[in-house]
Amino acid sequence: MSFGFMGKIMRVDLSKGTIAVEEVPKQWMRLYLGGAGIASKYLFDEVPPDADPLGPDNKLIFMTGPLTGTASASASRYSVVAKSPLTGIWGHGNSGGSFGPALKRAGYDGIIIEGRSDRPVYLNISSGIAELRPADDQWGKTVPETEDYLKQKASSKITIASIGPGGENLVRYAAIMNNKDRAVGRTGMGAVMGSKKLKAIVCSGKDKFELADPHNFKTIAKRQIDLLDESMLKVGFEAFGTNMVSDMVNARGGYPTLNWQKGVFEDIEEVNGMALNEKVLERGVSCFACPIACGRGTKIKDGKWAGHEGEGPEYESANMLGASCGISDLNAITMANYLCNEYGIDTISAGSTIAFALECYDKGILTKEMTEGLELKFGDPDIVIYLVKKIAAREGIGDLLAEGSRIAAQKLGKGAEHFAMNVKGMELPAYDPRAAKICGLAYVTANRGGDHITAFIEGPTFVDSPFLVVDDSKINDPFVADPKETKVVVDLENALTAFDAIGACKFMGMLLPASEYVELINYALGWDMDVSEFRKAGERIYNLVRLYNQKAGMDRSHDILPPRLMKDPLPDGPAEGMVIDEETLEMMKDAYYEFRNWDMATGNPSKQKLEELGLQ
Repeated sequence: MSFGFMGKIMRVDLSKGTIAVEEVPKQWMRLYLGGAGIASKYLFDEVPPDADPLGPDNKLIFMTGPLTGTASASASRYSVVAKSPLTGIWGHGNSGGSFGPALKRAGYDGIIIEGRSDRPVYLNISSGIAELRPADDQWGKTVPETEDYLKQKASSKITIASIGPGGENLVRYAAIMNNKDRAVGRTGMGAVMGSKKLKAIVCSGKDKFELADPHNFKTIAKRQIDLLDESMLKVGFEAFGTNMVSDMVNARGGYPTLNWQKGVFEDIEEVNGMALNEKVLERGVSCFACPIACGRGTKIKDGKWAGHEGEGPEYESANMLGASCGISDLNAITMANYLCNEYGIDTISAGSTIAFALECYDKGILTKEMTEGLELKFGDPDIVIYLVKKIAAREGIGDLLAEGSRIAAQKLGKGAEHFAMNVKGMELPAYDPRAAKICGLAYVTANRGGDHITAFIEGPTFVDSPFLVVDDSKINDPFVADPKETKVVVDLENALTAFDAIGACKFMGMLLPASEYVELINYALGWDMDVSEFRKAGERIYNLVRLYNQKAGMDRSHDILPPRLMKDPLPDGPAEGMVIDEETLEMMKDAYYEFRNWDMATGNPSKQKLEELGLQ
């Protein structure tokens, strides 16, 4: 065992039904830190870039970080990496809650799932002892039903990560869920798990890992929490959750409405943070060791869905299942969010793909014959909820929409690609980059596709909240594409990639400098790392993943925005008339590649950069 690590991972071959234990190469720990870093190294080494994402050659890699499960503020995170069935490139999801710490307490830093089972199974890990058990009686159950069933069978306290019908039915953006409502969303990791016939992973145990200097670690962790207690951002998150940003984004004219046809939602007061508090909020919800209860424990109190309860919606879910579909009924948005969690599907991709379908129907590309006689109209809450159910079951029109907007548009043709709001196949988050140009660059350079938390550039642009984890994340004018500011994207991508590796919540990057985390790492692991090495580790991981994507066929030409954002000016709000034209985007890409020392023609890591990072 190394300080901060359990010192071993589990390798489960579902085709053979075997379980083995092995050590992570120790040199990887300092080079890739843990979490998504080490998981990506395994993917790079072991999964061919041309592998079928839903075939037995793909591997599903769960990995915790060295801070996961410690007293560090919100060190609850774990990562899951595989080749994505949604994008066909590197896939990654990350979740909080308590599953990551539970996996370490069960005795392991991570799990590599390979092959495919002939029948449904679940993996049970108890104090280091693991076995595969039949899950035929759980197949078809929702996530809450699965968790309740397994907890009733258990003889001790357990923590569960599982899939619902979305993963079983290979919805390309299916999620892995833990603690019922925490999601490894984005990129379809739940579909990979479903393709392997693995229903759940159950963890229990009380194993402990040692820290190199527990006294000083505890001192720094307490100082972190004291600093957070003084932050206005904490106050805002605790009061309103992530949906507190909805008014800010709407005021900037970047709140996607009617499938990105508009940037201002006239009914924002019906769905913003205040409305959520007044209509459905029951309590704040925290992840393991988190001093900020930004999660929303909610319950629908009236109307046709009264009595249903769960968590959310978060900001992204409220927009994509709401304004993007023309919905201002918060009860309906909340119910659609509950269903996504119960079925185990990503709320952003689900809402965005539904909005795409609504516009395709509006434009005559989808017809009643294709929708079983249904009228798919913007503003109809019952249709959105109906389509979530159809997608999870892959029934009727839901079978097409379960493919995601890119594949659905390719199958429909007739210009449908113009309405498919994705980058590299992954649906965009709820910030319109026409109202913040630098966000467009961050979307196209994110390794997993259209993503907001790779660089989290929305903080400095839409919310006026710089990230202290980098030295300078200020954006002077979001409406202006300044090539010098592309360095902010590079710095944030590197730093926040390191966060995914150590097991820390990225919200902490807004509030705490990198030096705080370097101190924690050193006291936890007994290292002498400095801030420069910490950032270099993030850069190394980022380049490794870009190299994997290159081998899977990606290059500069794929770093491109949806046609709507480049050709259709926003019709309203402060950003009225704005687009991100091709010339502007290419100029920003040039500056970005130069900062990264990547090849300008291909947009991929140069030989010099790979040698500098030890990746030659």
